[in-house]
Amino acid sequence: MNLELRATPGEVMRAVDALWEFGHQRGLSESDLFGLCLALEECGSNIVNHAFDRDPRQSFKVLFEYAGNSFVIQLRDRGPAFDPTTAPERKPAATDDDDPPGRWGIQLVRRHVDEMRYTREGEENVLRLTKRLGTKSGGKQSHS
Repeated sequence: MNLELRATPGEVMRAVDALWEFGHQRGLSESDLFGLCLALEECGSNIVNHAFDRDPRQSFKVLFEYAGNSFVIQLRDRGPAFDPTTAPERKPAATDDDDPPGRWGIQLVRRHVDEMRYTREGEENVLRLTKRLGTKSGGKQSHS
């Protein structure tokens, strides 16, 4: 399934709803779908908020691929080059309550997918999130 989305929060949620429906139709577990939807919402929101500053004239693409034992979400945008796989691992600490909100989204994505791969293809950021179905995620990452 391919979607072209405007850079707005509402469009991100439209993609999440489409993923939920697409996954249900293919028999994905609630647990797998929940994690995939969280990962899509986080990555889509990052594109909308950081790459495009919520400019609804901008757009990005989302692709869902289901291959029986794995599910892939691919996001493509023409924002500035940004490789989320290079973000350092973070562990919760007692001082986190004093930190400004944010900066935990990539950790959330890593928790719910098995692989996060980034490439820059011409003018596009391409992020592939892969979940092996029926497994507990623990996030590998790579970039090219």
